[in-house]
Amino acid sequence: MISLNQNLQHLFNIAQKPSKTGIGLMSGTSLDGLDIALCKFTGHGLSTRFELVQFITIPYQDDFKQEVQQVFAKRNADLEKVTLLNAYIGTYHAELILQALGQWNVEPADVDFIASHGQTIYHAPQRLHQHKNYPNATLQIGDGDHIAVKTGILTISDFRQKHIATGGEGAPLALYGDVLLGNKTGENRVLLNIGGIANLTWLPGEGDFNRVLCTDIGPGNTLIDAACRKYFDKPYDEDSAIAYSGTVNLQLLTALLAHPFFKEKAPKTTGPELFNLDMVAEAQRQSDTAQISNEELICTLSAFTAASIGGFIKENISGNEIKIFTSGGGARNPFVGGELKKLLPEALIEDSSSLGINPDAKEAILFGLLGNEALCGGPIRIGTNPAVLMGKFCFPV
Repeated sequence: MISLNQNLQHLFNIAQKPSKTGIGLMSGTSLDGLDIALCKFTGHGLSTRFELVQFITIPYQDDFKQEVQQVFAKRNADLEKVTLLNAYIGTYHAELILQALGQWNVEPADVDFIASHGQTIYHAPQRLHQHKNYPNATLQIGDGDHIAVKTGILTISDFRQKHIATGGEGAPLALYGDVLLGNKTGENRVLLNIGGIANLTWLPGEGDFNRVLCTDIGPGNTLIDAACRKYFDKPYDEDSAIAYSGTVNLQLLTALLAHPFFKEKAPKTTGPELFNLDMVAEAQRQSDTAQISNEELICTLSAFTAASIGGFIKENISGNEIKIFTSGGGARNPFVGGELKKLLPEALIEDSSSLGINPDAKEAILFGLLGNEALCGGPIRIGTNPAVLMGKFCFPV
């Protein structure tokens, strides 16, 4: 009989369990906080069933945000700072997990695994970096070993690298979870996530996985939030109060929508490396709108988010009675939501709670699901996307 070392035996034991308790973590480009979703999973693949047991977003303190922003989406960054933050974020996320478990009266020993997205600091698909001798690349920091050791829980991390190694761009990974949890034969569905970046998964009602499309669309909250921080010293536009106090500048909106990204064929990925205030300043220069009021700018950027989403759906998605299920922080932006309904009057738009998925917790749940698949699933072929199992295993000892 072959004996396994204790880590592999522990992994084997968890993988054999019919039901697993896992934590999914998500820290997005908005840097608002760490989403922590405690879930129970049974089965795998298309037979996956999940229950969201607990969910919390623990806000990041301003000093933490400032530390990360020193290296976030910057082509030139302090290498020592990146190295230090990799360990620091892993340890910090572990502390937040233990804090959440304490609030929920859940013992770490009762959790089978943690699935950690990490903190993206740079996303560089080849079509954007254009260095012909280099492949697609992306970097998330927040070391999984630090999480595993500090919490005592098996941690699965660094999901995006396998996707890239097999020919993908490392995003959006929502594809796999959206298909497993959101697909329904006979119903044309769009699962739209409006985070820092907006992305969607198109699920045709005939259930043909070859027609499924998952792609980034453009900016979600990232430009609105960045402008709110710069011009109003606010982290975001609460209840769209600033947007409603301004008007849409059509010249600037036209210039923003003329960006080459929107002419590229889907699927495609992007991030704050492309959609940032430098890009907005260039559009203002081209449209001679540099002197508009800050309120007008926020209103126009909000309209830009809605227009880029609505335009993509109208141009790329066809079918009868399309239902759009929204999630992410941008799903709570009333101005963006109102504009989307004007642009897509025939679509039924509601948040993902209609699918039994908390719209704020969705991305954390999806990473928990990817962790479950890494433990007991199998590669699933969805169109031209890589059929892979993602994630690296980090043991507590």
